Amino acid sequence: MKNEQAFIQLSDGNTIPQIGLGVWQVSQDQARTAVSHALKSGYHHIDTASIYQNEEGVDKGIKDSGIARDQMFITTKIWNDAQGFEATKTSLDASLARLQLDYVDMLLIHWPAPEKNLYLESWRALIEAQKEGKVRSIGVSNFNTDHLQKLIDETGITPVINQIELHPYFQQSELRKFHSENNIVTQAWSPLGQGKVLSNPVIGTIATKHGKTAAQVIIRWHIQLGNVAIPKSVIPERIESNLDVFNFELSKADMAEIANLDKGYRMGPNPLELN
Repeated sequence: MKNEQAFIQLSDGNTIPQIGLGVWQVSQDQARTAVSHALKSGYHHIDTASIYQNEEGVDKGIKDSGIARDQMFITTKIWNDAQGFEATKTSLDASLARLQLDYVDMLLIHWPAPEKNLYLESWRALIEAQKEGKVRSIGVSNFNTDHLQKLIDETGITPVINQIELHPYFQQSELRKFHSENNIVTQAWSPLGQGKVLSNPVIGTIATKHGKTAAQVIIRWHIQLGNVAIPKSVIPERIESNLDVFNFELSKADMAEIANLDKGYRMGPNPLELN
């Protein structure tokens, strides 16, 4: 099995690389270095957000890499304080300016922020931005089934992706089932459980069997589930290692053992509570 990046088809006809580099809690300088190294190492997919305050660093990393724009998939997100139709459009323009890009490949509403109750208006702004060519694909992040259903019912446009907390300790099977039924790709943030899953002995045993690291086993688990995963690292060797997951396969028994690790253990905020 060759070690090549895999791509997933989105419902709008575009494709997304299955592994990306996440840059949450990464400084501008670190983002520049990590993004450049990742792109040179075979990544195509970079995931940032306005709230990360490192879009300028991502831009510099893109330029440093020398990789052609059409070989990249760049995602950014609309933060909670910029929800609403006009505010969302303004936020996107500001992100494009910081990234020095004419368009992003994916724009997400970062959180539903239900108390604000503006995510539907933000979604309408994303639909318009896509028509204007500022965005190739549009999706959401941290939405539950009710939020997703509201967008679908009110606009007739289904998000192509929902980026959610997902790792072996928090597998979100019901939400993933809804995604599957509605042709929504599942994207995992904190795919390694913020490092807390790496020391799990079940993962360790599987890793030893395959001659891989614990992180590689978990990322491979995401791949075989059909998830898009965006592991974060600023360490060059780890960035490379996290992509080195297309040359082995977990068995059905391996997948079942990892499925049994689900604790319903959420490490990040509850989407119903973050506003």
